[in-house]
Amino acid sequence: MALFRVTAGKLAEGQPRKTYKCVVIGAVRMVNLTRDSRSSQEVRSARRGIQILGLWNCPDSQKRQETVSVEKVFPQVSVILRQLSDASTDLKAVLAAKVPKEQERVKNFRKNYGNQKVGEVTVDMMYGGMRGIKGLVCETSVLDPDEGIRFRGLSIPECQKVLPKAPGGSEPLPEGLFWLLITGDVPTEAQVRAVSKEWAERAELPAHVVTLLNNLPSNVHPMSQLSAAITVLNSESRFAKAYSSGVHKSKYWEYVYEDSMDLIAKLPVVAATIYRNTFKDGSGIGAIDTSKDWSYNFTQMLGYDNPEFIELMRLYLTIHSDHEGGNVSAHTVHLVGSALSDPYLSFAAGLNGLAGPLHGLANQEVLMWLQKLRQQVGDKATEQELKDFIWKTLKSGQVVPGYGHAVLRKTDPRYTCQRDFALKHLPNDPLFQLVSNVFKVVPPILLELGKVKNPWPNVDAHSGVLLQYYGLKEMNYYTVLFGVSRALGVLASLVWDRALGLPIERPKSLSTDGLMKSLKAA
Repeated sequence: MALFRVTAGKLAEGQPRKTYKCVVIGAVRMVNLTRDSRSSQEVRSARRGIQILGLWNCPDSQKRQETVSVEKVFPQVSVILRQLSDASTDLKAVLAAKVPKEQERVKNFRKNYGNQKVGEVTVDMMYGGMRGIKGLVCETSVLDPDEGIRFRGLSIPECQKVLPKAPGGSEPLPEGLFWLLITGDVPTEAQVRAVSKEWAERAELPAHVVTLLNNLPSNVHPMSQLSAAITVLNSESRFAKAYSSGVHKSKYWEYVYEDSMDLIAKLPVVAATIYRNTFKDGSGIGAIDTSKDWSYNFTQMLGYDNPEFIELMRLYLTIHSDHEGGNVSAHTVHLVGSALSDPYLSFAAGLNGLAGPLHGLANQEVLMWLQKLRQQVGDKATEQELKDFIWKTLKSGQVVPGYGHAVLRKTDPRYTCQRDFALKHLPNDPLFQLVSNVFKVVPPILLELGKVKNPWPNVDAHSGVLLQYYGLKEMNYYTVLFGVSRALGVLASLVWDRALGLPIERPKSLSTDGLMKSLKAA
C-alpha cells in the first residue's frame, strides 16, 4: 500500500477544485476518467484494480472511514499511480491488491449460493476415508481424475513452459510456482528473482534451533527431526505475537504471510542440517548465496553441485508442492491452522501426516520393493519374470507400491514429467530401465485383477529412482525433500484461509449406532 494524491479533473462550472489524499491498493497505471470514457475498457480496468481505504479532504480534513471505489467518489478524475503495478516485485503488495477483491467475490458468492447443495454423503463415504465428499475449499490447486493436478488452472507441462527458469536451466523455479499459487498470476523473471533473494535473506536460523538439531541423536528419523525443528521455530512466529497483542482479524493474513515466507526460507537450512548431521558426520552446510535460487542453495547445502541434479531438485520441489486440499498433509495444515495455531505449528502437524507410509513415505517403499525385485530377477529380467514377481506380490496380500491413487484415474503427470527427465538425462540407467519395464507390465495385471480403480503409476513410482542416480541414496531422507516442497502449497493456502476469514473446522460425527438409528428412522 502507498499514499497517493488524487485530483479531480474537469469540473462543472463554478465547482471548486479539490485535492484528496488516499491510500490506494492495487495501483496499475495513470488512468484518465472522463465523461466520454467512463464505459471504456480502460475505466473498467481501473474500477477492478483500484480501491481507496480512507479518504481525506485536504482543505477541511474531514475523514471518511468507509472503503470506497474511485468512481464512487470522483465521477471524473485523473489518477496518478506510481507504485504497486502488476509488474511489482513486492509479492506482499501484489497479494494485498488481490485480497479485498477476492474477499468481496467470495462474500457475494456465498450470499447468492450459500444454501445450494454441492453433493451428497453416503454411508460408504463416511467409513471410507471421506473419499469423494466435497467438503473443502482450496484455491491453490485442483486435482482432476483424468488430467491430474492443475496449479491455479495450469497443468504441469504448462507450468514447465511458462514459469521462469534459472539462467541456462530448463525446469521451472519453485519460487515461480509459489508466486503462482499465492497470487494466481504467472510471475515475471524479475518477480521470481525477488522472491529468491528475499528467501535467501530470511534463511538464518535462531541459535536455539541450531542447538536442537545438533543435539538430536542420529537415530531419530529425519522427519521427526524436521517436525521438531519446525515446532520450536514457532518462537519466531509474527502471527502468534500479533494475535497475543490483539491484532484485528482482518490483519491475520498479513502475519501468516510473513511467517510463511520466513518458514519457507528457513526450511532448506533446517533440512540440509538434518541431512549433514544424520548422514555426513555433522559436516557444515556452508553459506547461502543470495544471488542464487532456493533450489540451488538447498542442493549446495546438501553437498551436491551437479548441475543436472540441481535442475532435478527444481523440478522435484515444484511438482511435489501441492495436490489440492484433501490429502493428509494439506488437510492437516488447514485443520490445525483453522484453530489459529501459527504457521509453524500447523505445518509441523502436516509434516507428521506426511511421514506416514500411505502418504509421503510411499516413495521409500517403492525403492525397497524395486530393490527386492532386482535381487530376485536382476536388472535384465524378462517380461514373464516381472509378471511372476508382481503376481507373487499381489497374491501375498501386498500391493505394488507406486501404483494407484485415491483420486487419479490416469497416469500421474508428476510421474510423466520425471520419466521425461530420466529419458533426457539418464536413459541407460539400469534402475530407470527396470522402472520403465515395470510400467509396461503392472497396469495390465492390475486391470486383470479387477479390484483396482486406478492401475496407473503415481509420483512415488519414479522420484526415488532419480535421487538414487544422482547419489542421494539415503531413503529415510526422501520424505524430508517432499516436506520442503509441500510447504509451498500448504502455506500459500493457509495465507488465503486467513485472508478469507475461514472459521475453525468442525464437521459433525456420528456413532455407528446413531447412524443406523437415523437411517432406519428415515
